[in-house]
Amino acid sequence: MKILIIEDEKHNASRLQRLLTEISSEFEIVGVLETVRESVSWLEKKMAPDVILMDIRLSDGLSFDIFDKVGVFCPVIFTTSYDEYAVRAFKVNSIDYLLKPIEKNELEAALEKVDIERKKSVTSLELEQLLHLFKEGAPVFRKRFLLPRANGYKTLAVGEIGYIFTEQKITYLVTDDGSSEILRQTMDELEDELDPEAFFRANRQFIIHIDSVGMIRNDTNGKLKVVLKIDPAVEIIVSREKAPLLKKWLDR
Repeated sequence: MKILIIEDEKHNASRLQRLLTEISSEFEIVGVLETVRESVSWLEKKMAPDVILMDIRLSDGLSFDIFDKVGVFCPVIFTTSYDEYAVRAFKVNSIDYLLKPIEKNELEAALEKVDIERKKSVTSLELEQLLHLFKEGAPVFRKRFLLPRANGYKTLAVGEIGYIFTEQKITYLVTDDGSSEILRQTMDELEDELDPEAFFRANRQFIIHIDSVGMIRNDTNGKLKVVLKIDPAVEIIVSREKAPLLKKWLDR
């Protein structure tokens, strides 16, 4: 089990590391972070761990600020000296809430819960929806994809997507550098999950990212042809009915 520790008090961080070593020699501590800023940067660049042990009060703010800045795609065990944050903690993907000083048996029980959850194979999208469940009024759009690899997973931010297309009932994602990935979602599902400010459903076969559009050309009968920067040879025709929507989407 890969474990990330977010704790700004060195003696508490050392205690957690010692307890984890005592509980299991198979635990791998992938990092010990002290601030909100450091944690956001780490989570943006690296693969999500299996669980995060997260203090609530950090030197530069509350750890809840992390969830507002970056997607957290794993269970979280909150560790704190204060019990007034318990309700708020369980509104994000918290699996337990431990009061300091952390006892070995309490930590072991919490980690057993994590192991049970891992075996349920909860997807990263479901965790993201859980995180945003209590944010009222604002729509929730996908920020990244978790892509399977032979030895694990790779994350891909939606900002790296050039376009998405379907062929023979298979959905493909094409990145800015021209590489492609197969997605499990349908085009209809992706249209709902992606931010319409950045993505446009050009037709039944294509969803395009606004930054990938190089040129728009007039086609026959009021239709438009989209020319992409990354692959000009790809022909994307937008119907006469959708043409005004495309122009409005681009002219902002």
